[in-house]
Amino acid sequence: MIRFFTSLCLVFCISTFSCFAKQDTTGKKPDSTAIKRLDNDLDKVSQLSAERLSDSLKRSELERRVSTLGVSDQSERAALLSELSLLKKRDSMHLSRQQHQIDSLRAIIKGVPVVFHSDTLYYIYAKLGSFSATDRARAVVERLGRIGDAPEYSMDSLRLSSAEQSTDLLYGSNLLLSITDQDALWTRKNRADYTEEIRKRISATVLQYRKDNSWRVILEEILLTILVIAVVIILIYLINKLFKKISKKILSVEGFSGKGIKIKNYELLDAAHQQHAITLVLKIMRFAVILIVIYLAFPVLFGIFPFTRDLSVNLLGYILSPLKKIGISVWNYIPDLMTILVLLVVFRYVIRFVHFIKVEIERGKLTIPGFYKDWANPTYQIIRVLILAFMLIVIFPYLPGSDSGVFKGVSVFMGVLFTFGSAGALGNVVAGLVLTYMRAFKIGDRVKIGEVTGDITEKTLLVTRVRTIQNEIVSIPNSTVMNNHTVNFSIEAADKGLILNTMVTIGYDVPWRQVHQLLIDAALATPLIEAGPKPYVLQTSLDDYYVSYRLNAFTKSPNKQAVIYSGLHSNIQDQFNQAGVEIMSPHYKALRDGNATTIPQDYLPSDYQAPPFRTENKEQKSPKNSSGSK
Repeated sequence: MIRFFTSLCLVFCISTFSCFAKQDTTGKKPDSTAIKRLDNDLDKVSQLSAERLSDSLKRSELERRVSTLGVSDQSERAALLSELSLLKKRDSMHLSRQQHQIDSLRAIIKGVPVVFHSDTLYYIYAKLGSFSATDRARAVVERLGRIGDAPEYSMDSLRLSSAEQSTDLLYGSNLLLSITDQDALWTRKNRADYTEEIRKRISATVLQYRKDNSWRVILEEILLTILVIAVVIILIYLINKLFKKISKKILSVEGFSGKGIKIKNYELLDAAHQQHAITLVLKIMRFAVILIVIYLAFPVLFGIFPFTRDLSVNLLGYILSPLKKIGISVWNYIPDLMTILVLLVVFRYVIRFVHFIKVEIERGKLTIPGFYKDWANPTYQIIRVLILAFMLIVIFPYLPGSDSGVFKGVSVFMGVLFTFGSAGALGNVVAGLVLTYMRAFKIGDRVKIGEVTGDITEKTLLVTRVRTIQNEIVSIPNSTVMNNHTVNFSIEAADKGLILNTMVTIGYDVPWRQVHQLLIDAALATPLIEAGPKPYVLQTSLDDYYVSYRLNAFTKSPNKQAVIYSGLHSNIQDQFNQAGVEIMSPHYKALRDGNATTIPQDYLPSDYQAPPFRTENKEQKSPKNSSGSK
């Protein structure tokens, strides 16, 4: 309870200070330039007033002189009456000019309010003598305060006293205020009627002031204040009790006590964290409700006492003014919001129409000469981005705050960041678009890009991903792809077949027709090599020790080249070994005397023996010479 009253007092002090600060801010005097301009404009009106006063004095003097003339002075009487007529016309002209000038100043000049007991009695626009409008208003409030605090007060003591140029409001013999013709002109009312209206307001306000400051009323206000505080304390107690029951009720539910919060297979909160989060949310809601109750209690408390009723209005204004502005802003934004919704619907159906065209092209129902099916999706994505960008440009002026300097500054800043920070990325995007329409490869093709050979697994606007035969994923920027030559092994394989080639070198002692047939048989025995077109052999060169033979075979499985080459090389070895032909690729040296053949043992006869070494000497070579010598 002590903490509650401490918080209550703290909030009270803060609110009182803020309200007085606001009043002080609004009560600041205008700057010197505005004061000078106001004084100059009012001086012009006062000058006309002074001229009217001078003419009025002359008119009174002439009327006095006319009244003193006898019957015999008819010529002088006529001259005076003529002068009186001119003065009346001049006064009428001055009055018209004065009224016109005041009307032109009324839109730019604000009067000084005479505020007493939180009630604005009237406004003062003109100065009187050396007293400015502010000085006159301050003097009137001080005089009203004195008669309001006087022990005795009588409405009959308020009386009006009229003069040539002004009407005075007196309390007994004390002057309260003076209303001049110029004051009445500012309100577009007759001076006598305007003064009587002010007298009635002052009389009612002073009576209310004395009533509100009586001991009985003050005692009632104190008791009412205690009652409001008691009600607030009871409400806070009930709010605390209500939220405790709500917390127990929620935490006792099986779904909240034993289980956490899961999103599919991900556990966002376990049971303990869930209970802690619920308790925290309820605690925040409880404090928020208590603060709202306390805040709403302050306008009630301040509204009880007359001298704090302005604070009550200000506190309510802190809540109602923003809500009113928000409501007005939302209401005024409804036409723009409806325009945005209509534009969203229109552009949505435009995108759906473009998507329908894309699907029809992919299915083959719609054919456009020179436009390939695989262009349909990237073209749709480009058109979709352009439509969305155009939609954003059209909608942008209807967004709230789009004409503010902050909004424009942020937009320019984001544009600069995008321009300087995405130069490389934009290059890759452009390269990706070019590659799409070049149709250099598609997903699943076996390609060679630079030094990387593998299958295309993914094509994006930024990178191309290749899976090598070692199952490695290589990401290549599209700009790099554009700057390197690309070999596509798959683009013609389905129709014409991909030609696989391998080279062997065979000695001149083996007939070339036999070599051709052995290589073709090896190719036809290899899986995934097509029988038609038939494999063929080319003799590429006649070297010093051997002949170079290149085998060419067709396949429609370019993604399995490694397996096909391995099987082809195995079959070539088998065919040549079975035929007893040694493969001497590219160089092979051996002594045939005493050396076994290079053909594997499995391909040789069971009784095969390596040839013996043959040796001989000079005596064995020339026996005839020996016998002849004998």
